[in-house]
Amino acid sequence: MAEAQNYVFSYRELTETLIKKQGLHEGLWMIYVEFGLGAGNVGPTKEQVMPAAILSVAKIGIQRVEKDNPLAESALIVDAAVVNPA
Repeated sequence: MAEAQNYVFSYRELTETLIKKQGLHEGLWMIYVEFGLGAGNVGPTKEQVMPAAILSVAKIGIQRVEKDNPLAESALIVDAAVVNPA
């Protein structure tokens, strides 16, 4: 059997893993992604160079969400008390 080359996780799985890593036992949490934006002149040849935006993923984490948040019932929200009981 071939060795795995990559593993893919859902937003929910990432959130659950980070909740456990931080030792959180309460609160509603969701994935947090911070983007960076850069600019440059790029192209396959000197004649085809044009201005371009470069988007990067700067940070990935979790953020606490209050119960009255419109997303509180969404698939993105994870209850720490359920996935990582004390």
